[in-house]
Amino acid sequence: MLIINVKEEESIDRALKRYKRKFQRTGLLKEIRRRKNFTKPSVERRNEILNAEYREKNYS
Repeated sequence: MLIINVKEEESIDRALKRYKRKFQRTGLLKEIRRRKNFTKPSVERRNEILNAEYREKNYS
């Protein structure tokens, strides 16, 4: 659970911005989206190899 301490002279908008930034840094939303669509490890590995080949071909 994220806790944001709101300072006395800090606006709610500023505190909300800090909360959003802290939430994004945790990577929680990214992890939820990754788990939502399961891909087999063999498929993930194949995609990594294909991406590496693509990068090697285009950026070298």
